[in-house]
Amino acid sequence: MTHAPDEHDLHAYIDGRLDPARRAEVEAWLARQPERLAELQAWQRDAQQLRAGLAGALPPPEPALDPARLRAGLARRRSARYAVAAAVLLSLGVGGIGGWQAREWSRPAAPAMLAGAPMADAIAAHRLFAARHDLRTDAVAGDVQSWLDANFREPMRLPDLSAAGYRPVGARALSTDQGAAALVVYQDPAGAAISFYIRPPGPRHHMLPRGDRRDGGLLAQYWSRGGYNYAMVSAGDDTSEQIVRRALQAI
Repeated sequence: MTHAPDEHDLHAYIDGRLDPARRAEVEAWLARQPERLAELQAWQRDAQQLRAGLAGALPPPEPALDPARLRAGLARRRSARYAVAAAVLLSLGVGGIGGWQAREWSRPAAPAMLAGAPMADAIAAHRLFAARHDLRTDAVAGDVQSWLDANFREPMRLPDLSAAGYRPVGARALSTDQGAAALVVYQDPAGAAISFYIRPPGPRHHMLPRGDRRDGGLLAQYWSRGGYNYAMVSAGDDTSEQIVRRALQAI
């Protein structure tokens, strides 16, 4: 290998976008880096878990991560009778599209995983787009609240994390089997990320009591308000936890 893979190479490897020669080089490098290989495999599991939770489908095999196949699937959905004005299928390699009308799709019920792990999709979305700094935005800093107001029915105001140095840098439209969802990413000057997640509660109107849970070094603090389920996901350290708690106490 002429040089070790950088983050761009590793993300392209996961997305299946490397040419065969470079892919072979990356695989050879990963064979000598078991810890890095384990991390990449965890990213792939997060992607599969997120698709399963949001789309109501079983995790597809690895070839389904190919962006061309995902774009083709999105095109078919747009032309089908369940298409929305500008729905977004959340998955690796697929960019978000803003300005949609929320509509439920006829799909199988979400896996039991989500019932037993509140806001598992919020944690998976944070890992994929906030922690990896891989957010393709539908709304940019300064316009995030108005974007939420335009696409959700009376969403809550975004929590203010500015006292701790965090400001919204963008948002991404997502899709669940219950309807539209969204991820808002905050960053501080050092690039540390905290995310805000909003999704509908589903046909059974399953609202969440205020609570929190830890998952792989991340902390999700979740609640329900005004017809939506919410979560804020941060690093699990005491400082990040208190930043979010103080912001939530003020709203």
